[in-house]
Amino acid sequence: MNENPGAAVPSGTEADPAVLSDAAARLNAEFGPAVNAATVDRILDGSLAHLTAIGLPTDRLPALAERFARERLTAMARTAGRGALSGPTVLFVCTQNAGRSQMALGFFTSMAGQQAAAWSCGSAPSAAIHPLVIKAMAERGVDIADEFPKPWSDELMRAADVVIDMGCGDDNPIIGGHRFEQWPLPDPAGGGIEEIRAIRDDIEQRVRRLVANLGLAAA
Repeated sequence: MNENPGAAVPSGTEADPAVLSDAAARLNAEFGPAVNAATVDRILDGSLAHLTAIGLPTDRLPALAERFARERLTAMARTAGRGALSGPTVLFVCTQNAGRSQMALGFFTSMAGQQAAAWSCGSAPSAAIHPLVIKAMAERGVDIADEFPKPWSDELMRAADVVIDMGCGDDNPIIGGHRFEQWPLPDPAGGGIEEIRAIRDDIEQRVRRLVANLGLAAA
């Protein structure tokens, strides 16, 4: 995904400038001097524009844009050798970032804890995670209700040690320098709870093997 510093937020969805200013201040305090203020502002503004275009709830946009910007800035700092992250980084990619990749991220975070970092994104993200996916994960004791779909980001792609393609196929932008795996899994969109549970269980086992393969102790 190429960042567009001039990306405009559609009319009628503008966030309160004071709220965005506070978010920028927090991000600058967290990432400066590893990332300069102009870059922080560009990433925050771009994150807001991208999430607005997806159609995420307007009242949540400022907070979600700050979270997305923080992920991107963390990845950017890591790529530049200035980040505080330790251990491997994993990026889970699917089409809508509303099912498969969110389940994989939830399981990986639950199993790996602070030993590694992980993100997820989508080639054509939807406006919300599938409710039945949230329910199926809750049955495993993994809460992903506060997560949200996000688009591809160059920063996340470049910072990832491992990229897991969970259904994007040839649409996935391959960037050299990382390990790449394809997990052919059906899309849970439109599926019933039993179908989603089967996909969930498959993903759980794949993530468990990945955690072990990376030399991490599963929680």
